[in-house]
Amino acid sequence: MKSEANACEVWIDEKEQWLNSMEIPEKLEDLEVVQHRFESLEPEMNSQASRVAVVNQIARQLMHSGHPSEKEIKAQQDKLNTRWSQFRDLVDQKKDSLNSALGVQNYHLECNETKSWIKEKTKVIESTQELGNDLAGVMALQRKLTGMERDLAAIEDKLGDLGKEADRLATEHPEQSDAIKGRLAEIRGVWDEMKDTMKNREESLGEASKLQQFLRELDDFQSWLSRTQTAIASEDMPNTLAEAEKLLTQHEGIKNEIRNYEEDYQKMRDMGEMVTQGQTDAQYMFLRQRLQALDTGWNELHKMWENRQNLLSQSHAYQLFLRDTKQAEAFLNNQEYVLAHTEMPTTLEGAEAAIKKQEDFMTTLDANEEKISGVVDTGRRLVADGNINAERIQEKVDSIDQRHKKNRAAASDLLMRLKDNRDLQKFLQDCQELSLWINEKMLTAQDMSYDEARNLHSKWLKHQAFMAELQSNKEWLDKIQKDGQTLMSEKPETEVMVKEKLASLKTMWDDLESTTQTKAKCLFDANKAELFTQSCADLDKWLGCLDGQLTSDDYGKDLTSVNILLKKQQILESQVDVRQKEVEELQGQSQALSQEGKGSEEVDGQRISVEKKFNCLQAPLQKRRENLMASREIHQFNRDVEDEILWVEERMALATSTDHGNNLQTVQLLIKKNQTLQKEIQGHQPRYDDIFDRSQHILREDGPSAQLIRQRLAGLQSLWEQIRKETEKRHARLSEAHEAQQYYFDAAEAEAWMSEQELYMMSEEKAKDEQSSVAMLKKHQILEQAVEDYADTVHLLSGTSRGLVGAEHPDSERIGMRQSQVDKLYAGLKDLSEERRGKLDERLRLFQLNREVDDLEQWIAEREVVAGSHELGQDYEHVTMLQERFREFARDTGNIGQERVDAVNRQADELINTGHGDAATIAEWKDGLNEAWADLLELIDTRTQILAASFELHKFYHDAKEILNRILDKHKKLPEELGRDQNTVETLQRMHTTFEHDIQAVGTQVRQLQEDAVRLQSAYAGDKADDIQKREGEVLEAWKNLLEAAEGRRVKLVETADKFRFFSMVRDLMLWMEDVIRLIEAQEKPRDVSSVELLMNNHQGIKAEIDARNDSFTSCIELGKALLARKHYAAGEIKEKLLQLTDKRKDMIDKWEDRWEWLRLVLEVHQFSRDAGVAEAWLLGQEPYLSSREMGQNVDEVEKLIKRHEAFEKSAATWEERFSALERLTTMELLEVRRSQEEEERRRQPPPTEALSTEAAVQHREGELVSQNGLPSDQESPRENVEGGEVVNGVSEPSPAGSPGASRKVKGSQAATLPAKSQQDAPTSQLEGFLHRKHEWEGHNKKASSRSWHNVYCVINQQEMGFYKDQKSASQGIPYHSEIPVTLKDAVCEVALDYKKKKHVFKLKITDGNEYLFQAKDDEEMNTWISAISAAVPGEKPEVTPSSHSTPAPAARAQTLPASVASTTAESSPGKREKDKEKRFSLFSKKK
Repeated sequence: MKSEANACEVWIDEKEQWLNSMEIPEKLEDLEVVQHRFESLEPEMNSQASRVAVVNQIARQLMHSGHPSEKEIKAQQDKLNTRWSQFRDLVDQKKDSLNSALGVQNYHLECNETKSWIKEKTKVIESTQELGNDLAGVMALQRKLTGMERDLAAIEDKLGDLGKEADRLATEHPEQSDAIKGRLAEIRGVWDEMKDTMKNREESLGEASKLQQFLRELDDFQSWLSRTQTAIASEDMPNTLAEAEKLLTQHEGIKNEIRNYEEDYQKMRDMGEMVTQGQTDAQYMFLRQRLQALDTGWNELHKMWENRQNLLSQSHAYQLFLRDTKQAEAFLNNQEYVLAHTEMPTTLEGAEAAIKKQEDFMTTLDANEEKISGVVDTGRRLVADGNINAERIQEKVDSIDQRHKKNRAAASDLLMRLKDNRDLQKFLQDCQELSLWINEKMLTAQDMSYDEARNLHSKWLKHQAFMAELQSNKEWLDKIQKDGQTLMSEKPETEVMVKEKLASLKTMWDDLESTTQTKAKCLFDANKAELFTQSCADLDKWLGCLDGQLTSDDYGKDLTSVNILLKKQQILESQVDVRQKEVEELQGQSQALSQEGKGSEEVDGQRISVEKKFNCLQAPLQKRRENLMASREIHQFNRDVEDEILWVEERMALATSTDHGNNLQTVQLLIKKNQTLQKEIQGHQPRYDDIFDRSQHILREDGPSAQLIRQRLAGLQSLWEQIRKETEKRHARLSEAHEAQQYYFDAAEAEAWMSEQELYMMSEEKAKDEQSSVAMLKKHQILEQAVEDYADTVHLLSGTSRGLVGAEHPDSERIGMRQSQVDKLYAGLKDLSEERRGKLDERLRLFQLNREVDDLEQWIAEREVVAGSHELGQDYEHVTMLQERFREFARDTGNIGQERVDAVNRQADELINTGHGDAATIAEWKDGLNEAWADLLELIDTRTQILAASFELHKFYHDAKEILNRILDKHKKLPEELGRDQNTVETLQRMHTTFEHDIQAVGTQVRQLQEDAVRLQSAYAGDKADDIQKREGEVLEAWKNLLEAAEGRRVKLVETADKFRFFSMVRDLMLWMEDVIRLIEAQEKPRDVSSVELLMNNHQGIKAEIDARNDSFTSCIELGKALLARKHYAAGEIKEKLLQLTDKRKDMIDKWEDRWEWLRLVLEVHQFSRDAGVAEAWLLGQEPYLSSREMGQNVDEVEKLIKRHEAFEKSAATWEERFSALERLTTMELLEVRRSQEEEERRRQPPPTEALSTEAAVQHREGELVSQNGLPSDQESPRENVEGGEVVNGVSEPSPAGSPGASRKVKGSQAATLPAKSQQDAPTSQLEGFLHRKHEWEGHNKKASSRSWHNVYCVINQQEMGFYKDQKSASQGIPYHSEIPVTLKDAVCEVALDYKKKKHVFKLKITDGNEYLFQAKDDEEMNTWISAISAAVPGEKPEVTPSSHSTPAPAARAQTLPASVASTTAESSPGKREKDKEKRFSLFSKKK
């Protein structure tokens, strides 16, 4: 984890260093380079982000596992995350700065482009100055400035954008605000200039500007007229009401536009007549024809508009009629369905219910009749007005009218049949009831069990009552027979059934009557007398019972009982009537018995008694009837009240019904029923009021039931109010249901319409050509628009549903579901529409592709005719013209054709890639087109190659001629003059350089000509090849001569320039050396040590100046030797100058050395004099003390004197060394001794017999000068060789006489005073510089842990090699990564031949096992370092032990001065001399 974190931090350090050191450049190219580096930084950051994430993950795992170094890990993690966050912020900051700078540069780039754009438009405006002011010129001007206004508008918008961008950039870069605003102001200035140019051009046109304006307006008006006529001439017909309304609105807009253009039309006509009046030019005639065509087009436009308006109005009316027709047909369909599904009931109750339902249906039919009649009347009116769809309208009208009449007749017929069925069912029910009654009575009449006498009379009485009952019910049969006759007369179709029923009833009734008569006769004949007596007894008994009944107080408890009592009363009255007859029959029976001889007074008395009782009962019977009638009135009132209550309760269920219908018609029917109920309640109001009026009469009598009646009346009143309220509430609920059903109806209509459109959308009909495809696409677009417009209907339904849901309608959930279905269906319809549109688009694009392919193939065929030409040209100009024309043809063909072919291929590829159904055909078309295009390109390429070959041949002839003439001309212009001095030679050199530069272009042409000749010779044969070779040879021969002449002149000029330069350098150095010699000889004689030191410092300044001139001497000498080596034409003169220079320089150096040696000796003399004077003064100061005789008077004085003497002895011991130094030999003495020794040796050796020649001496001196960088070497310096005496200041002094210690003094002073060997003889002990280092091994068998390359600053010092970061660290002694210097003892340094990855690599092996690889920049640097390291290794270089008393000279001085001079300079420089050395050079020891 730590290694990864450290690696991440190292990477962050490197990138932060780069980012911090990076400055945002100002140039766009540099910005793009920096941006590219940032783009390459992004993937590196992503990689490092993953590494940081890995480090965080490892850190979390370690901390989670309880690692001992948890705190350290946490600190490392936090540090890395902080560094990473800071680095990302730094990157974002730099990116923002870079983007901001890019924005500024892009702004400047856009400014330049806009400025160029404006200048280009200005040139276009200025180019119109050449056009004339006549009509032709104005028309040409108009064509040239067609797109100018659009371009100016675009430029103005661009200026606005630049202004906003400038404000933003000025805010972001305040330091560049002036430059940004300045660029914008500059562009605005150019823009204003262009507008001024335009304005001036318009003013300069004068009348032509008016004519130009008129022509522009005429073009615009004709363009508008053409567009408007095209729009009006559209054959699009609306298929829906929305489309019709939309087209009408658009057409009305066109009318308004025409009105707006009417004034412009009149002005244009007047202007046109004025311009063309009296003009006969062809352009004016053409303009007059355009004006006539304009008049015709204007009139036709009005006619077209009127026709289109009439057509659209009729279409709109037709669509309105179709909308109403759909609604009417929906009504008729519902009516036909109801009429077709109504069946005849088989019961009376069912018949009555069917009649009621049919009556309600008839009411709905009457309500819809007005709408249907309105549709029919509208259709007939449209037909009468001559609508374009009159036939369709007439068909619809006839169909609706016939269906409506048919439904009306069918409804009436159905109602009649239902009523007839009700009458028939009622008759059948009555017949059934009578049949049952007759059968029941027949069983009674057929009972003959009267054999016993005791029950005979009761049988007779019962039979009498049975006969009375038959007689009373005879009316029932008559009524049924009457009803049957009526039914048969009114409805003959029921005659068979009715007759059958009546005959059956008649037969049954006759059988019953005959049976009854037979039974009565049998009973009467059985026992007449007994029957009479029994009859009287029965009558008497009956009268007794009747009397009891008449005296009863029971008048009934309710209406039923009262009616029963009344019925009994009526029965009693009828019985009374029957008994009346029996009483009368008793009289007849009495007479009959009397006639038979059986009568008596008893019989008459019974009869009379019965008659008296019977007559007495008449009055009570009448009274009881009256009482019963009064009771019935009261109970009837109660019953009426009860009936009203029941009526209200019966209708209360309807009023409170929750049945709100399942469809719109049902709801409308329920609404009408509710309205009918309300009308019934209103119609029942009189009965209600009558009950209350009757109640007043009954309550006025104040009977015992008055309180009960009041309670019933209150209940009735409460129910009455309740039913009225409930009907109103039901009306409200039905209204809600009507709204919901109306929504369902509209939704169903919408679904039906969308389903109908879906059928069309799913059609598979395909177009046969492009026109039909366009027509189908337009039709589909109309349908698509209709579908889009139908969105309003869907939105309206949605709004209705939301309103109902928002109002918390009971069917909210269902309405919402239904609306979602509608929305889903509409969405599906739109999807189908888009799918259908895609198919039609594919078909249209297929036909368009076919047309494009045909047009392009025809165009390619036309171009192939031109590309197949065989004309090659007669000469260079002719073939150039042909090539230019064909190149333009090829360029136009390539640009236009390739663009068209690419467009067709893209179109074909798009169709194929989108899965077009005819992909195979498209691919075949594409391949055929591409083959034709490839053939054309091949023809063009062939033609281009042929023309190129012809062009190359003619161009070769032309170029050969031109180049030959140019070479000959250049050869003639080559001068012969070489110059008189350095300036003229340099001028001639510059001229010759210019000449050579000029002929380089000719050389390029010659080489190109050679290449062309080689290429043409390989392409041609025969005479043409020979001709090509001949012309090439002529050019090459002339070119060779020119080059030789130019090279010869260049060499002469260079040698002349070098000669004059050498002479100039020699002259300057000679003059300088004369000045230096005069300066050396003019120095004054010193008087003391300080003046000597001052003179020595000045003399050292002269030496420094001489050293500074060493490079000049070296370059001058090297130049002279080089000229001699080249065998210069002025070699003698150059050699003479060179000898003069070396002699003069040697003389100067000798004079400086002599003067310096003299100053050094004088310094020793003055130093000895000064030291001797000081010593002598000290001795004189100490002599009084030593000569004193004072020994002390007491112990203290003696002790003081002893201490003083001890101090004196210590002081004398310190002066002892100084006096010893004064006694040593001086340089003067040593030189004298050496000179005497050399003279003795010369005397013993013969003199030399050979001498160097002058030239050898010169060369020897030159070698010495060159070897010592312009100075004599140490070994051969005249100051080093002191044999034969020494010249000091021009005076030869003999060597001083030697003393017994002379040998020792000479050795000691030589070691102390002779200069050390020169710095060049000493090995190099220091080398430093940058190298790339790689640590390979850190032990004998252990590779280094880090083996990467590092750039370090290496320093070799004595036997060690140290590594530093840079030169500053080396000077401060700060090692690289705290590394200690490596020792070079027994180290091995060699070229790393086994390392192949890098070049210039050498390796260093240390004795402790470490091994390093170093890379230098080149082989020379590598060899330098290897030599330096090898020289620093002990044992491989000569041991040099410098004198212990010599002081090494500084490095800079060691390179320029002789070693003796440098040593002496270091020894005698102020502040560094030592007193003992000063004493050694003192000459005053002889005087002691």
